[in-house]
Amino acid sequence: MNRRKFLKTAAIGSAATATLATPAISQGRMEWRMVTAWPPNLPGPGTSANWLADKITKMSEGKLTVKVYGAGELVPATGVFDAVSRGAAEMYHAVPTYWRGKSPGIVLFGNFPFGMLAGEQHAWMLHGGGQELYDEMYARFNLKPFLCGNTGVQWMGWFKREIKSAEDFKGLRFRSPGLSGEMYRRMGAAVVQLPGGEIFQALQAGTIDAAEFIGPWSDSALGFHQVAKYYYWPGVQEPASAEECVINKEKWDALSPELKQVIEVACAATYAYSTAEYVVRNPIALRNLVEKHGVQVKQAPEDVLIAAGNAAGEIMAELLEDSDPLVKKIANAYVEFRKTAMENARYSETAMANARELPYKFGK
Repeated sequence: MNRRKFLKTAAIGSAATATLATPAISQGRMEWRMVTAWPPNLPGPGTSANWLADKITKMSEGKLTVKVYGAGELVPATGVFDAVSRGAAEMYHAVPTYWRGKSPGIVLFGNFPFGMLAGEQHAWMLHGGGQELYDEMYARFNLKPFLCGNTGVQWMGWFKREIKSAEDFKGLRFRSPGLSGEMYRRMGAAVVQLPGGEIFQALQAGTIDAAEFIGPWSDSALGFHQVAKYYYWPGVQEPASAEECVINKEKWDALSPELKQVIEVACAATYAYSTAEYVVRNPIALRNLVEKHGVQVKQAPEDVLIAAGNAAGEIMAELLEDSDPLVKKIANAYVEFRKTAMENARYSETAMANARELPYKFGK
């Protein structure tokens, strides 16, 4: 797959967002702009954003048409939150992980190192009070949020040299966002924050030594295998990474009940569709990376995982005592739901995954 076609953008500085034209409104029909944190049409999050926009447009019978803009086409990848918050665009597609600088509590709606898996995360949002907390946090920024996909367990990332112990993280220039990056920083890494579309150039130029993004399907489209051959698992930094569709709250409040329901249902459908697509696409892409490009798949040493787990535990302990009462509330709710989910998984998903690895015959 050609990496360049995902990186070709008409980059416009964030200052330009203030002068964006108002979307067309004709005979009760509206056109909204969805700005994204992804290179246009990036397999995974980029194509998921397109699918969501198409569903909203079709389900509303054209009453609400959504046009998708890749990172840099209207606003930079890192500027979508602020652009939608102030009304320079109507909605964005990104991940909560990117907004740690707004509040560390936001990140928990997307993922947490050693935290909940995709199904558990979604269950918390739908049935465990997570959505109400999500709404409360984002209302501070004039936003209405929905989850609309999940990558599932990610990969630890791409490394230019082998990782033999936790000591190898000391001084490692590593691209990793949000609280994942904070975990690796506490392990001694020199963490770098970069949008996905800038990772390849940084690896190629040698300004970073390693990077984690998503998984085989999306990563291969960006060409990381061309400049780093060691691909490590498991991605304990992101056991689930939820994608989000977030709307300017004033625009949301002005919608009819019917159009609100269209968006809510479209986001739920996209969550199921895109999460399932990663399950299908990742193994195909991984096989191609190994067989055609010579990528070396490596399991992270146990002491790396233990060091990472200890660092993640420190971060959560701090969130549970955060000076912001809402962050504390979110962190406590997350920890409690994770505990309950793990109790069940011990006898269900975890037990079944272990049983499938036993040496028995299955088919030919």
